[in-house]
Amino acid sequence: MTDENPTAQLWTRHTVEETQDIYKRWAKDYDKDVTEWGYATPGRVAMAMRLAGANVDKGILDYGCGTGLAGMALTGVGFQTIDGTDISPEMLTQAEARGCYRQVWLGEPGTLGHISAGDYAAICACGVVSLGAGPPETLDLLVAALSHGGLLGFSYNDATLADRGYTDALDRICLMPDIELVFEEHGAHLPGKELGSTVYVLNRI
Repeated sequence: MTDENPTAQLWTRHTVEETQDIYKRWAKDYDKDVTEWGYATPGRVAMAMRLAGANVDKGILDYGCGTGLAGMALTGVGFQTIDGTDISPEMLTQAEARGCYRQVWLGEPGTLGHISAGDYAAICACGVVSLGAGPPETLDLLVAALSHGGLLGFSYNDATLADRGYTDALDRICLMPDIELVFEEHGAHLPGKELGSTVYVLNRI
């Protein structure tokens, strides 16, 4: 990677190392930039999980928590016990400083580490399974962590929706006999960039 503005490299496919480098260089300006762009998806995902029936008194995992914007949104709709993980130590430091997480830890790409199915009643993955961030198979990883009644809230931005790898992954998972799509809504993502996103919530029945 070069020293160019990391935001110029968004919404295209990257290796794990390239993704980590982008967020390392973007971490100090991330909140300022996305706030200026009107970042709406964290609040939409948090509200979707409430509407889908998530129990705010049970633990929720904020997977790919970044600087903690989704954690703040989850707190704002009533979630009490939030844990966060991310593969960027620079972003994670900022998330921990927000004070909305019970605990945070540095994750390893492509794995949930010590997390087993059913450890959390709900999982939030806001902007994580997306072009330029987590690959399509990340969705399989997160669905596998759901036990009976578990909810997964996540989003696909417009660039991700245009990539068949991601939409095919979601279509395949929705055909699983024990997975139900309980929420789907397209809306604002980054209005300042004229980008929308679709928010989804899956339930393991």
